[in-house]
Amino acid sequence: MTDYCSRALERAWARASAQFGVVLLTGPRQVGKTTLLRHLAEPTRRYVTLDDLALRDLAQQDPALFAQRFPPPLLIDEIQYAPRLLPYVKMQVDTVRRPGQYWLTGAQQFPLMAGVTESLAGRVAVVNLYGFSAREADRRPADLPPFLPTASALGPRREGYRLLAAPEVFQRLWRGQYPAVCTGDVRDVELFYRSYLQTYLERDVRSLLNIGDLTAFRRFLRAAAARTGQLLNYADLARDTGISPNAAKQWLSVLVASGQVHLLPPYHTNVTRRLCKTPKLYFLDTGLAAYLTEWRTPETLEAGAMAGAIFESAVVAEVLKSWSNQLQEAPAYFYREAAGREIDLLLVSDGVLHPVEIKKAGLVSARDLATHCLEDLPIPRGPGALVCLAPEPLPLRADLEIIPFGML
Repeated sequence: MTDYCSRALERAWARASAQFGVVLLTGPRQVGKTTLLRHLAEPTRRYVTLDDLALRDLAQQDPALFAQRFPPPLLIDEIQYAPRLLPYVKMQVDTVRRPGQYWLTGAQQFPLMAGVTESLAGRVAVVNLYGFSAREADRRPADLPPFLPTASALGPRREGYRLLAAPEVFQRLWRGQYPAVCTGDVRDVELFYRSYLQTYLERDVRSLLNIGDLTAFRRFLRAAAARTGQLLNYADLARDTGISPNAAKQWLSVLVASGQVHLLPPYHTNVTRRLCKTPKLYFLDTGLAAYLTEWRTPETLEAGAMAGAIFESAVVAEVLKSWSNQLQEAPAYFYREAAGREIDLLLVSDGVLHPVEIKKAGLVSARDLATHCLEDLPIPRGPGALVCLAPEPLPLRADLEIIPFGML
């Protein structure tokens, strides 16, 4: 087993714990939630996991006794298994008004969040953790300001910048961002993802949805992965899976809620009706998407038809993580006109638009960023970027810079 890898979320977690009586860490399974919190926990904080069936039964059947036996400061793992415990957590926090009393982790967001919002409203900070960022995987400094293509935000990213050639980039994308495969603890990548899907189907999906035909759900997962980086069309997704559009919406909502998929909304204003109103679908782990779409080696992935979409998905995920790791929601959109002109990523900060184009190429030019399609919008436009496979950062003009993938 490898040593602990520092996470960008560490200082942000400490800030949240210093302000709220309860802090809840959510995210997909196997992204390191328990490892992170056990590493950060002070010696006086006791750890209990509700994966332990005896403790789970106690928390469900006699939550008052559980709360008495395990006083704060306490780290409770897999809190979703004992929603009846949450009112007792609330009573403790209301009685003893001290921050950081309870640290909680949970993976199944639908029932978990329902209980949290009902029982702990105003008392809990909800923090999301995703798979490793590229910097975390490299053990480079990762606690950086959220990504923006501005001089001040890009400055810290120039420090520790690493040159990554295209084959190494696609090796990383094929491998994915789950800690077990990034650190090398698991070497058989295909076995990891096959096992992950089986566990996810059995433990999460069945508990959230009444899915009788798991074969159909697997087809749905593959069809959704094949659409990463594309506009979402529920009718097409349902047709390719053999289910109804309503079922497709419901199943996709579970993937979104469990942190597997992100739906990037389109940017539009009230002054124009020419814009696309459909979100784009992105798998947040490129290794899972590559496995589902049956790219068996990094080389075939790099040369295949989905290389551009997988690369775009990786860049979008890196940007989203950079904001989430600072406890901020990414102001991220895409821009597409009815005529087809598109900007892959549009970041809106302080009322200023920052266009970001994503290209799986080493040689790019200013023509690759279609900023001219923003000229009709009555909103200020700031610096933009081209994220690509170029060997080094390079300004193309005063308001446009090439950003290599290794600089994210």
